[in-house]
Amino acid sequence: MIAIAAREAKEHFGKLMDTVQREPVTIEKHGRPVAVVISQTEYDQMKLEHLRAKLAVGEAQLDRGESITISSKEESHNHFESLKKRGRVRAEERNK
Repeated sequence: MIAIAAREAKEHFGKLMDTVQREPVTIEKHGRPVAVVISQTEYDQMKLEHLRAKLAVGEAQLDRGESITISSKEESHNHFESLKKRGRVRAEERNK
């Protein structure tokens, strides 16, 4: 992975877009990494791998018999609230 200064990224944005199609680029400010730019293809692949990992966890839970059946909106709400109380819900899911 290559690293470039934020100023260079700004001044040569087109070149940056071409480069990230081949490899990720770290953007540095004052010599410290502050961002990584990747291609849309690589981002989509990362999202897919993340989803597959989450599905594998869910499948393992089902295999161990750790499943529940929710048959109403009220049951869904109550289950979600209990997960929040136990700290099992991420912040972005709480805000939905």
